[in-house]
Amino acid sequence: MDERALLARSGGPVTRSRLVRELAALGLRPGDTVMFHTALSALGYVPGGPLTVVAALREVLGARGTLLVYSGWNDAPPQDFTTWPAPWQQAVRAEHPAYDPELSEGTHDNGRLPEALRRLPGARRTRHPDSFAALGAAAEALVGEVPWDDPYGAAGPLGRLVAAGGRVLLLGAPLDTLTVLHHAEALARAPGKRHLRYEVPVLGPDGARVWQSYWDIDTEDEAFAYGQAVPEGVWPFTVIAREALAEGIGLRGRVGAAESHLFEAAELVHFGVRWIERNITRE
Repeated sequence: MDERALLARSGGPVTRSRLVRELAALGLRPGDTVMFHTALSALGYVPGGPLTVVAALREVLGARGTLLVYSGWNDAPPQDFTTWPAPWQQAVRAEHPAYDPELSEGTHDNGRLPEALRRLPGARRTRHPDSFAALGAAAEALVGEVPWDDPYGAAGPLGRLVAAGGRVLLLGAPLDTLTVLHHAEALARAPGKRHLRYEVPVLGPDGARVWQSYWDIDTEDEAFAYGQAVPEGVWPFTVIAREALAEGIGLRGRVGAAESHLFEAAELVHFGVRWIERNITRE
């Protein structure tokens, strides 16, 4: 890490107190329920790293607030392992460790903040391996007893976030990281919606390892044939979010050195559903 370059970008250290001021200026409020995505290096030099960012968020939200992150499972079996030669499949089925909400490492794809949050005392994580973690007053309400099938639907953490009047915060993270738009995909009624069936080892009620099958929208590639509506090589969530911002949905500001955004989850999901249903007209 080049601390000097980060300091120059952010005009000095992005301390906890500075983060608190700038998050409040962006529009974050005490008592908010917030899903957040962070590109830590985009903020500049943050003394203390992820734990400083989480502490600042918790200070702004106060005791009545709640933080939500997508955690995932970094070591889940590949979705296509069921197409491998039979002996290889059998080896995986016999010995692949089970997903453990307490111990299994979250995905590396979303940076360091989600893993830092899920390891904090009091954090809760879904027993569903396509996992979310939460910390704060509404943590259990967001991540407890998630249904196996359709975890991105109304009964999953994102549906609960919307129902609770939650918000979505991007701290320097690009618009394509808006996981909440997977909930819009789950709700949208448009042709050619793609689902996948996953098989994963989990801990059963008695603590023994069992294989569980579940189905969900295709979040690995794309849930719809977006090529009919967005330029090649552009992630559709970027286009949806840009158009939402152009219509006045969401707030923009700077936190540290990073362009940041704050959305009302319900408003963004509603826009996303309408956008999908308007633009996806064929399989």
